[in-house]
Amino acid sequence: MAPGDAPARRRIALTGISSRAWEHPADRGALVALRELRGFDDVVKSFFGVWNERGFRLSYLATGIRVDHRQFPAVHQRYAEAAAALDVPELPELFVTQSPWLNAEAIGLERPFIVVSSACVQQLDPDELRCLLGHELGHVGSGHAVYKTILAILTRWAANLNWLPVGAVALRAIMAAMLEWWRRAELSADRAGLLAGQDPAAALRLLMKLAGGGDLSQIDTTAFLEQAAEYEGGGDLRDSLHKLRMTAGSTHPVPVARAAQLRQWVDSGAYGRVLAGEYPRRADDSTARVSEEIKAAAQAYREEFARSTDPLVGLLRRVGEGADDLGSWVGGAADRARSWRDAASAATDAQRSGGWPGDGRNGSGGEGSQRPTG
Repeated sequence: MAPGDAPARRRIALTGISSRAWEHPADRGALVALRELRGFDDVVKSFFGVWNERGFRLSYLATGIRVDHRQFPAVHQRYAEAAAALDVPELPELFVTQSPWLNAEAIGLERPFIVVSSACVQQLDPDELRCLLGHELGHVGSGHAVYKTILAILTRWAANLNWLPVGAVALRAIMAAMLEWWRRAELSADRAGLLAGQDPAAALRLLMKLAGGGDLSQIDTTAFLEQAAEYEGGGDLRDSLHKLRMTAGSTHPVPVARAAQLRQWVDSGAYGRVLAGEYPRRADDSTARVSEEIKAAAQAYREEFARSTDPLVGLLRRVGEGADDLGSWVGGAADRARSWRDAASAATDAQRSGGWPGDGRNGSGGEGSQRPTG
């Protein structure tokens, strides 16, 4: 039986689910804060006129294939299934464009649409494709395109202001923060893809194919996860610095890191709770508090720091623990110093008055008089 002929798995429709259910805490905190800025989206949309969303759509309308029940009907079916699981009320347009690379993206602000490469159609099985399409629907549901546009604008400004050192440094600092947010947004979309397909094995296979191509006949899942663990915690400080260099300018975490993060989300029980119906609803989005989301983001970073097996993070933890020990030692030393100072002061006073505290005598002292020693 071919993969496309396999009986359809029953997926749970996550009725009324809010994008907050799949958003990584660091992503969600930024999104809730930005959504609180009234008129912010309008400002971004005015910037987006430089690129012209309509022009983008026309280019794909001219050079790609728009997916529906007549064109790529099997892809359309997977798309509809992913949307049904995430309770997407209206399907964004979907285009397939010619490319040998596994790639997909969500584009646009007013009327977002999704583009997937022909390689995805050819190399992904139905479950993997459903997961990929759910990933992009997650981006649309979270409104990531609005903030990705800011990143595109900043990138262009940084390129134009390279000759101005101060301006370039400031913009690059903002871009670094935006890139860190975008990498978290990708983790959010990975969770959305898993919720759309509700098949952890397929979600993992998708990431394996992104890493090694469409043929998994010579790839072992256990070995891939071992590889992810080695990437996360293997080597020494030199490897940690190389990882920082690799990811600093990237919009996406590396595939093995994404696999490890997704597995951790499943193992934490959060994925199971969502399937059981324990998730925030869209109807309650207006009540989300920025302060609570920012606290959740900070907590997520603390937990990730505590859980990380990266050598550099381990060193920082030890330095932190050493700082606590040093603080205790300094505190104890300060107490001892105060005791010595008090003793010395008392001794000076006693000497001036002709005696030492505790010797029971007043006078100049003679044989048998004892002077305190350090």
